[in-house]
Amino acid sequence: MTSKELQQYLLREFPQENACCEWKEMKNLKNSFAGDEKDDLISYVSAIANMEGGHLVIGVQDKTLEIVGTDLSKFNLNFQSAVWKLLEHCINLSSEGLSIDEYTTEDTYKTVWIVHIPKHLPRRPVYAHKKAWQRVEDSLVEMTQERLAAILEEPIFEAKDWSAEIVPNATLADLDELAVAKARVMFKKVHASKIPTEEIDTWTVEELLCNSGIMIDGKLTRAAIILLGKTVSVFKLRPAVVEVTWTLRDGRQEVVDYEHFTVPFILTVDQILSKIRNLTMRELPGGTLFPETMKQYDDYTIREALHNAIAHQDYTLQQRINFVENPNFLYYANGGSFIPGTLQKALATKGPQRHFRNECLCRAMVNFNMIDTVSRGIKKMFNEQWRRHFPMPDYEIDALNKEVGVKIYGNTINEKYTKLLKENNTLTLEDCILLDAVQKGHRISEDHVLALLGRGLLEGDVLEYSISLDIAKKTKQLSDYTRNRGLDKAKLQQMILQYLQNAGLVGAKRDAIFEYLKDVLPKTKTQEQQERMVGNILSEMKGAGTIIPKGRTWYLK
Repeated sequence: MTSKELQQYLLREFPQENACCEWKEMKNLKNSFAGDEKDDLISYVSAIANMEGGHLVIGVQDKTLEIVGTDLSKFNLNFQSAVWKLLEHCINLSSEGLSIDEYTTEDTYKTVWIVHIPKHLPRRPVYAHKKAWQRVEDSLVEMTQERLAAILEEPIFEAKDWSAEIVPNATLADLDELAVAKARVMFKKVHASKIPTEEIDTWTVEELLCNSGIMIDGKLTRAAIILLGKTVSVFKLRPAVVEVTWTLRDGRQEVVDYEHFTVPFILTVDQILSKIRNLTMRELPGGTLFPETMKQYDDYTIREALHNAIAHQDYTLQQRINFVENPNFLYYANGGSFIPGTLQKALATKGPQRHFRNECLCRAMVNFNMIDTVSRGIKKMFNEQWRRHFPMPDYEIDALNKEVGVKIYGNTINEKYTKLLKENNTLTLEDCILLDAVQKGHRISEDHVLALLGRGLLEGDVLEYSISLDIAKKTKQLSDYTRNRGLDKAKLQQMILQYLQNAGLVGAKRDAIFEYLKDVLPKTKTQEQQERMVGNILSEMKGAGTIIPKGRTWYLK
């Protein structure tokens, strides 16, 4: 649509600013996304979420909604990946209902973003810059004690566990005997250190199911049917769709074959995985032989990804779980939001996940040795790919359409990445994830780029960089790193003191001090940001009592 049409659309859909809607120019989104507290995008997201949720329109003139556009040329994120970044910067922000719409005008090529922001979760205010924000009339302010108390006293609505609901008229006759037998074997394996095998062997089927948590008061839950039910018993779960569709595609993405699988998943998972053509890898591009042959995919990763999709599927959405086999990767997709919120949170979690969508189903899958007991499965998948020197898994979290997808690679992409992982034993998992993003052509933050340049793991500069195998370049890159980052605050303060000492009774104005320092300020900042940085340092030194201002001139105290 044209600028005029877009303006009319915005005036119609978002006619006025209030606690639920904000209009902002933010002409340079790179500087405005997570910049100065109270003025940046994440602060406004916090404020809107802490009321009733709402919308933030970016790239328009305040009051008139005239289209001015926001500059995305130096912004490393698109409107989809920016959702992840919001979840990372805004503590407690819910992923449910969080989305960004992007519009680019046909006549002026100006871009507008509309950020749709969900209301805060009960008793969980949303923070940005470690502060909770709210809007009071036309101003953005730190959350008042009254508003904070109101949020913390909100009633918590306990959503029902769909998988724990009793299935009407379901009996033991609806269960598959082989599935029950395998469940008993797996239960003994999981609990071998706590419950004697002989004791478990004496349990009746009812006792086994009760101890596994999928039979309640003598009645079968939906989780029992999902894991152990006969194929025909799945109809008792309608209208839910309990099905995995395996699809085989060729290099042109044409469908070659497909098959649908349903309950009992404790058995059919093996049937699904047996469809995969897990080829033996004997050499890498360039003819470099592996020390020994290796399968395209390791068994743990492909099984864990499928089990996760079954465990965390939102069955109320009435969607199939999709499992697509491509020549060089596997793709899994299930319906529902990503419970940890972001991949970064999932990888950083050191203990068990606090809650599950399908608590009953997940606990049973733990009891039957199908998923990890301490929620380390995702991180272990990344570690397995690292161990095999393969690309990291790609997670696609679509909060708007409620879908989570994961791509597992069965081939190499960049020889430098593979060789670096094989030869450099100082790398961390975070290093591997960042280098993996680079080999896939994704942008990473400037701080990460500079850190990797400084260690000789990348070559180039902040704007154009690639994986490096020449550690000899590290010395040069360290100097580039220092120049890009600038001197630290303590050294800048020493330079200011020396400059003012030389100036004596004449003193120096802020502009002159800036000119003196500008060659050692961070090159990654704009001039406006550099000037603000110098102003902040002068204010700190004034507060510390080392310098004093008289009018617009600064002197040693």
